Amino acid sequence: MNRSGSEAAFEAARRVIPGGVNSTVRAFKAVGGTPVFVRTARGAYLTDVDGNRYLDYVLSWGPMIAGHAHPAVVEAVRDAAEHGTSYGTPTERETELAELIVDAVPSVAKVRFCSSGTEATANAIRLARGVTGRDMIIKFAGCYHGSADAFLISAGSSALTIGVPDSKGVTAGTARDTIVVPYNDAAAVRAAFERNPETIACVIVEPYAANMGLVLPLPGFLHALRALTREYGALLIFDEVLTGFRVARGGVQARDGVLPDITTLGKVIGGGLPVGAFGGPAEIMDRLTPDGDVFQAGTLSGNPLATAAGIATLRLLGDESYANLERLANRLIEGLSEVFRSRGVPHAVATAGSLLGFFFTDGPVTDLATAKKADTALYARFFHAMLDRGFYFAPSQFEAAFLSLAHDDGEIDRTVAAADDALAEAYACR
Repeated sequence: MNRSGSEAAFEAARRVIPGGVNSTVRAFKAVGGTPVFVRTARGAYLTDVDGNRYLDYVLSWGPMIAGHAHPAVVEAVRDAAEHGTSYGTPTERETELAELIVDAVPSVAKVRFCSSGTEATANAIRLARGVTGRDMIIKFAGCYHGSADAFLISAGSSALTIGVPDSKGVTAGTARDTIVVPYNDAAAVRAAFERNPETIACVIVEPYAANMGLVLPLPGFLHALRALTREYGALLIFDEVLTGFRVARGGVQARDGVLPDITTLGKVIGGGLPVGAFGGPAEIMDRLTPDGDVFQAGTLSGNPLATAAGIATLRLLGDESYANLERLANRLIEGLSEVFRSRGVPHAVATAGSLLGFFFTDGPVTDLATAKKADTALYARFFHAMLDRGFYFAPSQFEAAFLSLAHDDGEIDRTVAAADDALAEAYACR
């Protein structure tokens, strides 16, 4: 498959954009090669600058649950744009989108909009600290909450040590306020609370971890987090930027029946435009300015184009849509698993709603340590073999795959058939 246009575009981008990309994972560092530069997208497909067409399982990392350029979303954005693209003053669409979220997400009575998932999680942490009067947070190794300083912390020599910065530019003071423990390890969370019983403001977690590949919570883990935070007077934050309106209309909390104190959202609620939000009970959310004492603001918060796209997208999603998306996800992961099994390739798979993931590894994946045992070299070869056949999966073993309303059974079957051929090629290249 000729991708000379993407190669030229990447070289041009590198001259004026650090690394040639505006989000690190796009650079293909984990799999090698040149990023695909997209010219157009429609339905379940991307078309690159060379005219190559790909069945898309990345979907802009989750937002495009309706598929690319869905007519209802395009019409909503076009209509909004004709009336102006930003006002810096309230609009009725903000209230309408907020009402849709409040109606769907069990723990949310009020919601505040911002412009990205990173903004949502950073503001949620500030709100938790303001409400509790405490400074420290607990996060989980392998869970990604955006690029704010507090989240760029990795575990030290012990899983219960104060974290150390994962990036230059993150201060030691920020690291001292962040405790990192393994995902799915409730005992480690309890131990952290026992060591810091009155200083932890919150626990923040991806309830379904989807940024180290898809790793699901073990039975009872989320319930344990809810019980521990209540026991020690801390808040529980579910980062549902990725899972919100994707694994179910009300997110993980609706599927699993565990209600957090604060929920962060993004991606799907903007229908492909930049958006973020965080919400919770009124007594917590009313602590925000202008009525409360925890500051939050943003020039483009509640942007009229993003709210229009979000409203149009959420109105496309009903019970039948979610049931079909989950059926297709199960069909795809079962098909891929059978391909891997028939070729004798050790693997682990997971699926929830329209999310799915697979690891080339021998044994279950329950946290970052077990995820890192995956054969990333095999994944890279498989990725490129699928790309050459016109199927676009995430350019990293440690990311999830997504389905949209535009995918159908025939495309799932074609993907599974191609995977058999691609895996044979990937193995032959060892």
